[in-house]
Amino acid sequence: MRKISQALVLAGVVALPASLLFTPTASAEDAPAAASPFTGNFGLTTDYIFRGVTQTQHTPAVQGGFDYSHASGLYVGTWLSNVSWVKENGFKNNSSLEVDLYGGYKASVGDFGYDLGVITYYYPGDQVAGATDPDTTEVYLSGSWKYVSLKYSRAVSDYFIGWGGPSGFGVSANQKTKGSDYLDLSVNYPVAEGWTILAHAGHQKIKNYTDASYTDWKLGVSKDMGYGTVTLAYTDTNGKLHDAGGNNVYIFGTGTPKNVADGRLALSFLKTF
Repeated sequence: MRKISQALVLAGVVALPASLLFTPTASAEDAPAAASPFTGNFGLTTDYIFRGVTQTQHTPAVQGGFDYSHASGLYVGTWLSNVSWVKENGFKNNSSLEVDLYGGYKASVGDFGYDLGVITYYYPGDQVAGATDPDTTEVYLSGSWKYVSLKYSRAVSDYFIGWGGPSGFGVSANQKTKGSDYLDLSVNYPVAEGWTILAHAGHQKIKNYTDASYTDWKLGVSKDMGYGTVTLAYTDTNGKLHDAGGNNVYIFGTGTPKNVADGRLALSFLKTF
């Protein structure tokens, strides 16, 4: 699931100064180039962690996406990453990819900004008979002021990331988890040229299964290297709960299961273009 902290750049119309518009000697070469409405990104990480939970069983991930932003503030985009939990937990066969599809409206007034949109987390593969559908759609609303942002996301699909239904990780049989939500408070504070301190706290609520709800937090630092941004961050959660059968609901995977919500240090690289 894409950490939506990756910025969607708003395209703007670059206006020419009046002196250029009315000076006969000004040529087209003198005009500043308009910003492209298309942006892309490419990333590498030692562990793909989403809301405090690894999506790759603590193994590396390759990620990337493209965005289109209109001057009006409307935007659409897509983002991809390799994942392992969908197949390992028996939701879909031949599934090792996450595809995020999103769109919305973003605007700002001075130091204040807001963003309203919808996102679908889609996992290509063959659905296992009797398994809950892991594909999830959320709506979100966020507000920001300078380096602080607050975001609220709410699941509008019947199931949230595979929770509920016939194979719902301890949820009563055929119980839906529509309405699960996540509150995210993040701070990206610049401390020196190219250096930023990152801090985050979030709470995930699983509808109809409060024992599985948890809080996650992160602290890290990033450095803009010019050719890309390198980030080192530590993430942890209190999501080490057990269901009625005594099974840790955050230990998944075949072979040697790993606690996917324990504290981890991850190193990542992001290049935007």
